[in-house]
Amino acid sequence: MLRQLRTASLRDAPHAFGDTHDGALSDDPDVFDAAAAQHAVSHTDTSFILYTEGHPAGLISACFESAAAHRAFVQALWVAPAVRHLRGGELLVNTAIEWLASEGATLIHAWVPDANVTAMRFYERLGFAATGDHARSRQVPDQWETLLMREVRGRAALASVQ
Repeated sequence: MLRQLRTASLRDAPHAFGDTHDGALSDDPDVFDAAAAQHAVSHTDTSFILYTEGHPAGLISACFESAAAHRAFVQALWVAPAVRHLRGGELLVNTAIEWLASEGATLIHAWVPDANVTAMRFYERLGFAATGDHARSRQVPDQWETLLMREVRGRAALASVQ
């Protein structure tokens, strides 16, 4: 399932996820199975899958960085174009935030490409704001990214942004 979603996301947004469609297809399927198994039990790195009408339609990763700051991040969000209007992206982000909060996070971060105005607006609608930090994209070095952040709020507040 993870491989299917990753390859679909790379077909849709080839430069967004630090891999290529051909690269993901050539990876041994066991690599994806091992990652999914590890994510199922990890307290520092996990993924969530969105299902629509019984079919996988989206994906997000949530993790804590390994650096001393141990910041919490949502990343690699992708929702199938045909179901983006169903607000699955919001559901995925809020689910990832809830998991990060359950693991002790109080602040959630996301790197967003400066050129992706749609993504920037999406995250701002969910309560993220720019921190002032900018960096070259690891996926596409000639592009810049902005670090966004938001505080974790209670379940009632999370539900209100859905």
